[in-house]
Amino acid sequence: MKKTVALTIGIVLLCGALLLGGTWVYARSQAGTEAAPLALTSVAPSASSDPADDSSGVAGTAGPVADGTYAVDTGSQAGYRVDEVLSGQDVTVVGRTSDVRGGVTVEAGMLTAASIEVDMTTIETDDSGRDRQFLGILDTSAHPTATFVLTSPVDLSGLASGTATVEATGTLTIKGVAHEVTVTLDAQTVADGAQVSGSIPVTFSDYDVSAPNLGFVTVEDTGTVELLLELTPSGS
Repeated sequence: MKKTVALTIGIVLLCGALLLGGTWVYARSQAGTEAAPLALTSVAPSASSDPADDSSGVAGTAGPVADGTYAVDTGSQAGYRVDEVLSGQDVTVVGRTSDVRGGVTVEAGMLTAASIEVDMTTIETDDSGRDRQFLGILDTSAHPTATFVLTSPVDLSGLASGTATVEATGTLTIKGVAHEVTVTLDAQTVADGAQVSGSIPVTFSDYDVSAPNLGFVTVEDTGTVELLLELTPSGS
């Protein structure tokens, strides 16, 4: 009987060692391999042969952003980036989704309105188990989306040179909890509209989100929300 108990304990300890060892190996292999932050992609210069033509205000040239409404189009992405300690190893976790909707309005060279919605239920990392936990922590059955709504106009005159960095203030809502945030946005005009990227620092507990601590893995209470928006004129 004693031999049986000892053998059982030995098997349990061995399985635990293999599990933790495998987790440690996984953490080591993943360290430094996370996806880069979402950022503007390179865009070829305007094909205009006359530099003076670039002041026409047509999207895609080095001129003011054309007034009008722009929709979030295919190719847009959003997600989160957070650091965790997995079996003693520092790992950066990146989750992404392309289920991003919304639109913006430009009037007289000012961004006067913007509303962006992200489907949190479709955000994926490199681990399905982590993704299931993510859905539970954010209570996505009750709060499936996160939103950002602009609350103050933004001057876009810097885009006269084709690219600009601006500060935008708005309301970020996660898990039904809203906070005013300021996000640094990089923007550029492209042939069929505009492209915008940015990241918002967040403290998860501010949104009633509890960072998990499972013993062999602990997650930081701070992270960033990332976005890359492809904007095209509405109706195009």
